[in-house]
Amino acid sequence: MARQKTVRPRRVLLNAGAGPPDDSRLPPFFRGWRQIRVDIDPDLKPDLVANIIDLRAIPDGTVDAIWSAHCLEHLFAHQVPMALAEFRRVLRDRGFACIIVPDLQAIGHWIANDQLEETIYHSAAGPVTAHDMLWGFGLAIAAGKVAMAHHCGFTPAWFLHHLKAAGFPEIVLRRRRSKLELAALALQRPSADSEHRAKLLTALGL
Repeated sequence: MARQKTVRPRRVLLNAGAGPPDDSRLPPFFRGWRQIRVDIDPDLKPDLVANIIDLRAIPDGTVDAIWSAHCLEHLFAHQVPMALAEFRRVLRDRGFACIIVPDLQAIGHWIANDQLEETIYHSAAGPVTAHDMLWGFGLAIAAGKVAMAHHCGFTPAWFLHHLKAAGFPEIVLRRRRSKLELAALALQRPSADSEHRAKLLTALGL
């Protein structure tokens, strides 16, 4: 009698603040995963139209990983703990969250030198200024995409404070200077395998 092959269920990725369906920010590491795209903008055709502070449509412990790139800063400061609590709730026991936010400390030079509207770098959507990094991408907001406005911001210490307060037992925080970003890998439970963690960081581009 032929042995039946064990079919492993596809791992589930929650893409929080997913943006356009063809968003290239998602690392190749997640290729082949079942993706749940969550966004507050229905025009982006997400799987779930929702604010990340309320993910009640997703049951507890059903997600293997969370990818959240440039999303948390669109919340008010008091809502950040709510979102992180939801992330922890939906993650499986061995899950992890990769969270990326603008690094406000990195743009201090432009602010200190009164260069708030000077172009810092060029994105696919257009030039980005210190004002855009502080308050949201001005061109999109002017076009009526008011959800693109920023209501809070992060420095390394403040970001780490919120991740620890949310209860993540192991956090790796990286400063990505070339992109003026802070990137965090937050584990649902401590990792006993440092080699596996290092490989995961590399795979996620951190």
